[in-house]
Amino acid sequence: MRSVIFAGALSLCAAPLFAQDQVTLLLDWFVNPDHGPVIIAQEKGFFAEQDLEVEVIAPADPAAPPKMVAAGQADLAISYQPQLHLQIHEGLPLQRVGTLVATPLNCLLVLKDGPIATPADLKGRKVGYSVGGVEEAMLGQILKTHGLSSSDIELINVNWSMSPSLMSGQVDAVIGAFRNFELNQMEIEGVPGRCFFVEEEGLPSYDELIYVANRDTMDVDMIQRFLAATEKATQYIINHPDESWEVFAGTAPELNDALNAAAWRDTVPRFALRPAAMDAGRYARFETFLNDAGLTDAILPVGTIAIDVTAP
Repeated sequence: MRSVIFAGALSLCAAPLFAQDQVTLLLDWFVNPDHGPVIIAQEKGFFAEQDLEVEVIAPADPAAPPKMVAAGQADLAISYQPQLHLQIHEGLPLQRVGTLVATPLNCLLVLKDGPIATPADLKGRKVGYSVGGVEEAMLGQILKTHGLSSSDIELINVNWSMSPSLMSGQVDAVIGAFRNFELNQMEIEGVPGRCFFVEEEGLPSYDELIYVANRDTMDVDMIQRFLAATEKATQYIINHPDESWEVFAGTAPELNDALNAAAWRDTVPRFALRPAAMDAGRYARFETFLNDAGLTDAILPVGTIAIDVTAP
């Protein structure tokens, strides 16, 4: 796809100069169905209609995009609401300015025909994770909901090898698996899995994927136009799911496979229909959850974390 630059093409040390109406968007990961509205907005000309030229960049390091936006090296990044809270507490000048995926994707993944019928069955079992902090706090809340604690399980860092570590028997469950990807991957490989959805297991719901900008330097007018284009793209996807899949899959050969097709089907209902809209209560509840979990020292005002750029 001509509009996507992969891997290390962008140096963390380089600070590109942007012309009027040019936008640099850093993805959270390689291009995948989670990014549907961005890719459709690009391919269908919806960004161009808003007088925007958007450069979409897949990062070499998935942890880098928010830091690069904070450093003024990009206009926008796709990131995660749970991580945004912690990044702001760490001092990064970031704010949520829009939503891409409006529900959690994270889940506690187990084998469908395995010994874990409920999270209570995790006592004495091994649980894999990849990102400390938030994932551990989420798991802790799930365990608490079922009368357990972290001392009842053994945590193992599987380093992003989610479904393989589960299918191989290295662990009995993994936290941090995405219900629209790992679950489908296991089904395709003939080892069906089962997800316990975090928002049904005692955690406050949240926006999985969001757009973040530098709170001190953001161009509000540009962001408004960017979100208008992605809203139009989401409407197109909802109204024309098959046609939009063909457009998306046609942008790169590696996207046109069974896993991405299944992930597309499962992700479409989760795209934010109103990407600029902001649910203040959702951000307040998750901020409180992180504080109760001991991951932050204070509870910040919602306006510090997230804004509606279209608000008068």
